[in-house]
Amino acid sequence: MGLASGLVVYFILWWVTLFAVLPWGVRRGESAPGEGHDSGAPANPRLGLKFAATTVIAALLWAGVYALVTSGIINVREL
Repeated sequence: MGLASGLVVYFILWWVTLFAVLPWGVRRGESAPGEGHDSGAPANPRLGLKFAATTVIAALLWAGVYALVTSGIINVREL
């Protein structure tokens, strides 16, 4: 796996993981702060923590994909 293909795989894994992690720990706000605010919006979305978790999980998944590709178990050229 080359550098460019490795980065592309990581980028795709990161985004898929982000959408899986976003709902974790979401709690609805008690009341809407005013006009123009959704009553179902999360009170504290903790995006920094979710981005950090996404980065770690995507890195672990990428390491697994890299190990599979470099070991020859999955041959990308034959797909």
